[in-house]
Formats: sequence, structure tokens, C-alpha cells
Amino acid sequence: MFERLRIFLAWHVVHCLVGMTFGDWWRLLRKHRFAVSPLAWHRIAFQMTVSLANSINRVLELRAYGSRLKEVAIPPPLFVLGHYRSGTTHLHYLLTLDSRFAFPNVYQTFNPHTFLRTEWWIAPVARWLIPRFRPQDNVVLSADVPNEDEIALCAMTQLSPYLAWVFPHTGQDYHRYLTFEDVSADEIATWKAAMTLFFQKLTFKYGRPLILKSPPHTARIRLLLEMFPEARFVHIHRDPYAVFQSTRHLADRIRPVLGLQSGRQTDDSIFAVYRSMYSAFFEQKGLIPAGRFCEVSYDELTKNPVEVVRSIYESLDLKEFDAVQPKLEAYLTSISGYQKNRHPELPEPLRRRIAEEWSRGFAEWGYPL
Repeated sequence: MFERLRIFLAWHVVHCLVGMTFGDWWRLLRKHRFAVSPLAWHRIAFQMTVSLANSINRVLELRAYGSRLKEVAIPPPLFVLGHYRSGTTHLHYLLTLDSRFAFPNVYQTFNPHTFLRTEWWIAPVARWLIPRFRPQDNVVLSADVPNEDEIALCAMTQLSPYLAWVFPHTGQDYHRYLTFEDVSADEIATWKAAMTLFFQKLTFKYGRPLILKSPPHTARIRLLLEMFPEARFVHIHRDPYAVFQSTRHLADRIRPVLGLQSGRQTDDSIFAVYRSMYSAFFEQKGLIPAGRFCEVSYDELTKNPVEVVRSIYESLDLKEFDAVQPKLEAYLTSISGYQKNRHPELPEPLRRRIAEEWSRGFAEWGYPL
């Protein structure tokens, strides 16, 4: 009963945009002509109330920390790249076991404007509210675990492809923020400023280099290098057939959690996002300086996680792997009972379409057609 209540509150009241200020929230609704599903009205009412508190706390946080944040230098981050459902979360969790690095957690990404002031007292409430597992799989969830910085950037800027999930009927234009191609210079500047501020806050709090993971960053290597020329990157890839199945499952499970309008992500959209993401990735990955990029496969990571992480440390010159290995082995033991999602077999016509439309992924990484 208690767990059911937590799931209802988390997935049907709280929203990924819970960290937005009132002004941003009102402008976003007005942009979409307040076209939201009646089933989402309770979320809208909750968000209105929370956004007012966010606006006040944002002002107070900037007054308390603004001048000090301007002086914070961000050490070169490490970015985990990869398409949705390619193992980016698992890899991110493994890499963040190294205490020499820091990461944004669930509370911070959902409250990017206010976490410096509010985390110490609101996070305990969030720990009670958050369900034990993510809606799309059996990955453990809590306020303290690593999370995608894209959630924070979405709330701070509204320049994110994730808003296409929130507004499936009127938000298809948000897909351009996957690559930031054909986007105005002002919007790019706004996005960069928000990312800088969020990373400065995290650096101010932890004083350590950041390990970050958001699938959309896979298509933004050029932008990330403009901001962090010495950044490191690790890309994880997976069999495209499995990626398609798992991404379709993700879309079906996340729709009722994120959507403020009725509707669902179509197969056409899944195909288009993959093509757009990897077209940008293959075009831009050559911009990364030697010694700052490596690539691993999901299959190898699941079969030999310790050795794969060791290879990442060696490729990126992260050093001190021997000190991290005991933590890595202990964590892997703790999740040894993890059960992956099972998906039905793909119909042959759909397999052929995946092989045709995502042919470069098969060719680049040697997956059998």
C-alpha cells in the first residue's frame, strides 16, 4: 500500500519539470496554448504551486551564492555518451564509484535552480516520495543516485528534446535541440550559460571533476568541446535491434510519466532520433583530441565489467584504477540479481527496416544484420 502511494505521487503528480520557475512554467504553457490533457490537470496545479516556491528560492540562492559561483572554475568533465537504452546509466553508475569525481544526483537535476539551499532539508522528503525503481526498468532509484544533467537543462532552458515527450502533439519542434542544428545563436548561448551555471553549482558543492551522462550529449560533441576543450568522452554502443526494442519500451513506459498531452512516441520518431543522433556523432567525434575518447560495447560491459572499466581508465589516463576496483566489485555483487527487461521478438519487416535505416551502426560496430 505504501509503495503504491509513493508510485502514484511520483509518477502522477510530481513531474520532470518540477524544478522550473513560475515565469518559465507559465511561458511554456502559453507557448502550447495551454493544450494539456484533463488527466494532467492535477500535475499542472501542483506545478504551479511548486514553481512559485522555486522562483523565490532561486532568487534567495543567487543572492547567497551568486557572486561566489562566478569565480568557480569547472575542471574538465568526463561525458558518458550513447543512445537511450545502450547501457549509459549502468556505465555512469560504475564510473561514479570513484570518489575523486562528482556527479549530479536525482534531486539536483530535478531542482537545478535551488539545490544549494534546499537539498539538505527537502531531499529527505524526496527519498520518501521517490519509488524504489525507475518506471522503464528495474534500476534502483533514489534522490542520491547519479542522474542526467539533461533533466536540469530542460527545466532551466526549455531547450531540450525531452519536451517532445511532455508535449507529444504540439512539441515536435523540440527535436532540433538534440543536435542544436538550425538553432539560433541566442538559444545556444542560453543553453551554454545554463549548463555552465549548473556545473559551477556542482563544482562549488563538491570541489571535484564531474562525470556526466545524458544521451542527447551524444549529438553535441562540438558544443561540449567549445565549452570544455579538455573534456573526456566515453561512448557505449549496443546491438541496434536491442536498442530499438528497449527504446520502444522506454517510450511506452515514460509517456504517462512525462506527458502532459495524450499521445505516444511513434516508431518513426524512434528511427529519426537514432539517425539524427548518430549522424551528428560520427561527424563530430573526430574533433575530440587523441587520448580523450574511448568506446566500449554494452555486451562486453555486461560480461566483463571490471576489465571494461579498467580499459576506460587506461584509455583516458584516469589513473588509480586499483583503488577503485574493490568498490566496483562490491557494487557489482550488490546488483548481481538484477533482471533485465524481456521483449518480444521483432517481426521480420521491422528487423529489415532497422537494418536499413540504422545500417551505419551495424557497420561501424560489427553487429550482425
